[in-house]
Amino acid sequence: MQLPIAHYRLRFQGSIGRWPAYAGSAWRGVFGHQLRRALCVTHLDACNGCELLHSCGYPYIFETPPPPATDRQRLATAVPHPYVLEPGSPKPGGHVDLDLLLIGRGNQYLAYCVHALSEGARAGIGSDRSRLQLVQILQQRRPGEGRWEIIWEPEGEFAAFPAATPQIPPVPREVGVEFLTPLRAVRDEEKVLPSSFSFAAFFMTLLRRISLLSYFHAGLPLDLDFAALAAHARTVQAEAVKLRWQNWLRLSSRQQKLVPMGGVVGRFELRSSDLTPFWPFLWLGQWVHAGKGAVMGLGGYRLLPIPTAGIKTGQAMEIAEAGRVQ
Repeated sequence: MQLPIAHYRLRFQGSIGRWPAYAGSAWRGVFGHQLRRALCVTHLDACNGCELLHSCGYPYIFETPPPPATDRQRLATAVPHPYVLEPGSPKPGGHVDLDLLLIGRGNQYLAYCVHALSEGARAGIGSDRSRLQLVQILQQRRPGEGRWEIIWEPEGEFAAFPAATPQIPPVPREVGVEFLTPLRAVRDEEKVLPSSFSFAAFFMTLLRRISLLSYFHAGLPLDLDFAALAAHARTVQAEAVKLRWQNWLRLSSRQQKLVPMGGVVGRFELRSSDLTPFWPFLWLGQWVHAGKGAVMGLGGYRLLPIPTAGIKTGQAMEIAEAGRVQ
């Protein structure tokens, strides 16, 4: 399983006022605004109908229409965007981190993405318009390896590492899944609630996202029997389920109203099934997230060893150390 991902950490410094409870929506808003300013040359009100729709970097990153000719277009009226924003909370001393993940060809636009986020931060984040200055960019050579290296500082050169697929460790016998941010999933046209949650609902949401990201942004169609995998997922039972619904409202500047963005948080365990068919997708999903709102950091999760599980010591350490521990 290959899906090239680059994981960057943008470090900002400034006078931070009242900070959003969850800043993913605020960062996404300034990102889109500044990216459009940087890349749009026609200055039309909307991208649809623009003759540059399929050659301009702004719609590719932020609106991502299906390519004009693809055998999967019937499966996707909208294509997942090739980025994820993971907002951090302000730290003592007035600095705040924002993780930026770019997937596949999305890395061609790294400089524009960094510029857009830097300019957006200078203009102000949140209702208090906290003005921030980009002071450092760090990156992991391979996502998940745990060591961050400085790739840019003011007055220095910008030297990013190429995107790479996170190294997938051996399949454990048992594993825990912890949702760090609300999972917004839909099954049979109904949103997935804690009471209706199932492993299959979660996994098929994740698999669809990874499949589309791989096809449209990495040029790597997955050769899978999706129907058989879905049937197999329905036999897997989530155990020790401790989930709850977390409400969250975001202000949509386009719609000028509050939009509900709540979802499922908490954890569950996988103990009694062979995880082999699901493991590569579960592992990669820690970086690409699952469900709606993934680009602003929703649907984020990490895999955890179960203390009493039958995981070999080395595998448990790989999960704990190489996984998405924040």
